[in-house]
Amino acid sequence: MNIAANPISPDLAHMLTSGVVAVVRMNEAVSLRRAAAAVVAGGVGSFEVTLTTPGAIEAVRDLASAKIPGCVVGAGTVLDAASANQAIDAGARFIVSPTLEPDVIACCIERKIVCIPGAMSPTEILQAWRMGASMIKVYPAVSVGTDFFTNILGPLPFLRLIPSGGMTLANGADWIRAGAAAVSMAAALLDPALVKRGAWDELTARARRIAEAVAGARHEMASDLARMTDNLDHAPDAGATHAG
Repeated sequence: MNIAANPISPDLAHMLTSGVVAVVRMNEAVSLRRAAAAVVAGGVGSFEVTLTTPGAIEAVRDLASAKIPGCVVGAGTVLDAASANQAIDAGARFIVSPTLEPDVIACCIERKIVCIPGAMSPTEILQAWRMGASMIKVYPAVSVGTDFFTNILGPLPFLRLIPSGGMTLANGADWIRAGAAAVSMAAALLDPALVKRGAWDELTARARRIAEAVAGARHEMASDLARMTDNLDHAPDAGATHAG
């Protein structure tokens, strides 16, 4: 099997390092600058504005122009190339779709933007990767559970999967342990009521909790791998013979 690894741009590297994408979905147009700054302060470096939010494109433009240190701004629920282009023109550095939309992927590749299409079945997921997806959003992830990630990454270990739908502050680390490259978190992190109320300290606390949980899960996995490697290095030679 020879499937090339899709390239990692600086924006994608930043998103993978953070390990959490904060997703905001509001029912009215509001300024999102302080919400974005609040989650960045907690260690979450990616901020996605869904296009179902009233005034989403202007919100993306405003966030991009704010140049919040450590914050990569993107647009979600992007269903066609025209919407993708609008969001990119406004300053979006990554584009997320809930479904597999080839024209959106092609647009992102042409404009050198991180692309995260949605997919559900192994066939869709592999198709998305072969089309050039940066990561693949498994949505709704709560419908398949963490075992799905473990099972699909066995034969397809080169994939970068990000679960979306049903993520909580308590279970985010479980998805990382199952092999997720990052997690996508909406209301559990960016609760619209907290955004409207201006509860910035609470948003920062939530961001810190999930960022630390993701980092902790990654550390555990690295430690487990190191122990396995050490055990293999010190295992007795199966071919050795002993005099009796």
